[in-house]
Amino acid sequence: MVCLPIKTVLADLKARLNANANVVLIAPPGAGKTTQVPLALLGEAWLAGRRILMLEPRRIAAKAAARYMAKLLGEATGQTVGYRVRLDSCTGRDTKIEVVTEGVLTRMIQTDPALEDVGLIIFDEFHERSLQADLGLALCLQAQTFLRQDLKLLVMSATMDAEPVAAMLNNAPVMVSEGRSYSVQSFHNAVPPDTNIEAAVTKTILKALELSTGDILVFLPGIGEIRRTIKHLKQYKLAEYVKVLPLHGGLPPAEQDAALLPARRGCRKIVLATAIAETSLTVEGVEVVIDSGLMRVPRFAPRTGMTHLATVPVSLAAAKQRQGRAGRLGPGLCFKLWSKQEEAGFSPNSRPEIYDADLTSLALELAAWGVADPAGLSWLDCPPRAAFSQARELLSRLGALDPDGIITVHGRAMASLSCQPRLAHMMLKAVPLGLGPMACEIAALLSEQGLLRRAAPGQDADLRLRLEVIRNCLSNNTSKELASTVYRPIRKEIAYWKRSLNITGQGSASDIESCGLLLALAYPDRIAQSRGDGRFLLQNGRGARLAANQLLAAERYIVAVELDDKGAESHIYLAIAVSLESILQCFSSQIYQETAVLWDRSSQSVRSRSNWRLGAITLKEAVTRPSADALLTALLAGIATEGLGILPWTKAARQFQARVNFLHYLDCTKWPDLSDSVLLKDLNGWLAPFLRGITSREELKSIHLFAIFEAMFTWQDRQELEELAPACILAPSGRRILLDYSDPAKPVLAARLQELFGLTETPRIAGGKVPLTLQLLSPACRPVQVTTDLASFWRQAYYAVKRDLAGRYPKHYWPDDPLQAMTAKPVKQRS
Repeated sequence: MVCLPIKTVLADLKARLNANANVVLIAPPGAGKTTQVPLALLGEAWLAGRRILMLEPRRIAAKAAARYMAKLLGEATGQTVGYRVRLDSCTGRDTKIEVVTEGVLTRMIQTDPALEDVGLIIFDEFHERSLQADLGLALCLQAQTFLRQDLKLLVMSATMDAEPVAAMLNNAPVMVSEGRSYSVQSFHNAVPPDTNIEAAVTKTILKALELSTGDILVFLPGIGEIRRTIKHLKQYKLAEYVKVLPLHGGLPPAEQDAALLPARRGCRKIVLATAIAETSLTVEGVEVVIDSGLMRVPRFAPRTGMTHLATVPVSLAAAKQRQGRAGRLGPGLCFKLWSKQEEAGFSPNSRPEIYDADLTSLALELAAWGVADPAGLSWLDCPPRAAFSQARELLSRLGALDPDGIITVHGRAMASLSCQPRLAHMMLKAVPLGLGPMACEIAALLSEQGLLRRAAPGQDADLRLRLEVIRNCLSNNTSKELASTVYRPIRKEIAYWKRSLNITGQGSASDIESCGLLLALAYPDRIAQSRGDGRFLLQNGRGARLAANQLLAAERYIVAVELDDKGAESHIYLAIAVSLESILQCFSSQIYQETAVLWDRSSQSVRSRSNWRLGAITLKEAVTRPSADALLTALLAGIATEGLGILPWTKAARQFQARVNFLHYLDCTKWPDLSDSVLLKDLNGWLAPFLRGITSREELKSIHLFAIFEAMFTWQDRQELEELAPACILAPSGRRILLDYSDPAKPVLAARLQELFGLTETPRIAGGKVPLTLQLLSPACRPVQVTTDLASFWRQAYYAVKRDLAGRYPKHYWPDDPLQAMTAKPVKQRS
């Protein structure tokens, strides 16, 4: 039997756990920590007959670890060693070591906070820093502090900075085990910009087959790349003894085992895997690793409230883990599909999921635990406040939290279902509507993202097409191959949700018409209204669009289930139509009426409409009769927008305004400023009382501005105004001539020269303080001279002007002595 490196530290580990509540163990890949540590601790006295729980980040790793430990004991899985993962378990009455996934631990501790029958919890591969692992450790630490001081925690990792973890675990001791690995020769082969990753991987696989004799493990970012690489390889005539095997979490157990177990004698295997094969799992027989240098991770954007899968470079630690897989059995080869320059930009460690994940599930679990502020727990990295706050807002909207932020009965029911809160809410609400079976199908479908895309006919975004595939599988009207790839992974999901919700029977064909209603319950913030041309407005205010030629583009309302957060508008990848009636039925309590009384520039009138809104979208509109105050406010806003030119000004009104402004210019303490800018700012003060019942520009013609201005002043003020700033001057001709006050610094009297014969001095106003500026006009009313000193004009300039005018207007009277001459007859004043 091979002696694994971890065995050299097992005795010391037992002693440390006997003396301490918490321990950190660092052991590189291949040391044997996952399978040897739980078995070695099984008989420790401090367990007192309690179980050991070991957490694995992935279902496939949990099952493989449990089966291997059971094999070492010569037992079947489910006896001393068992496992419990989502939708599957293999345990028995005598099970002492239970390998579980991290979400299972969260459910267990929520059900039994003290974990009375558990003596040790092992967090394996903690360096992956999954959201559920961080949450599980935080809850266990609090349970250990307040409920179970005898509960022991062991954190294990291959590549992790141990000191921060040890500090969080109350300064736990750190143990390090040496690994056992052979030398691995590395080659950097950067992928050319014009080459896709599948073609580059295929080329490298063909090269590796020539340079080596062992099995090949290829790391690709996702299931799509695995499928496309398989297609590329089929173009080449590989030897019959070379088997190409996929490895990812969506495969049936038999196919996973085929990839993990040694190849048959005389055969070679090429395992195309996601990041699932980085740690915990041992792929037997591997001598060559081909690393794309990429991984696919979820990224949540608090700005948009959306999650998308992003393909990002691996960390240096992950690249080292992958490379080490080639040196388990002997000297190996590693082909890295990036340059050394690119590697310099890799981050040292993978980014903790807590920074980039949707925290809605985390917030729900903490609320069920009785914690509103995550800062009250111990974290290596506390959940970001913005994302956590947004998660709680969504939970409140789903009815999981009450107005005080305390979890509701509905919220606890959601938490007990152990799925995405959105889907849990949808299923719980569907049961009383008689739509439980359909809701379970939708929840199962949306929980299997990889299978969801594979089941899609073409690239159509309509979710109903996927549901029809599931219905065909349920009714056995499809091929065995399609049933295997589509139905098998979700059959357990559907059955599990039905059992959890006590749902019996199957959904009817008519239920599919209610899918929009159910998805609207799950994604209320993603109800969207058409803007035309495939563009939609989401309820949360963000824009989104469908790809060209989508039938859903013609729908008035949709629910955008899957979309990205890039650019000004999100791209919708998965959606379903929903009727207005369904929206009104489900969200009546959230729909609010908003009455808008606004000035309409196009019609130059006040328009009043009531809108029934759900978030940013308007569901209904109607013309309403607003109050008189609302109409007046809108009218005043319209006048402010259009300017005072919208009012029916007359010459008398404009002159009255200018006369007051002239006096304000001379004495601002006594006389108000009636300039346009000041009047616009105080429309409510001087104009509003005269606008009752008026709603349009046309109706504004009925008001009399001159009378409105006069009403601002007392009778005495108007008399003083007439005395100091008269509207007109009586000329020697006998005609009253209006004065021009447009320039308050220079009031103007414009008159024909002949009308002023006999006037010796310049007229003065404002109690004699201000001389008028005289604009002397020809008989044709064209300016010939401007002066403020009429006496000087008669003495000096008149005779030159007279000669010019007499030549042009010989029929007019031009006396030699203008002061003694008769004035011209009064003429009708021009309008």
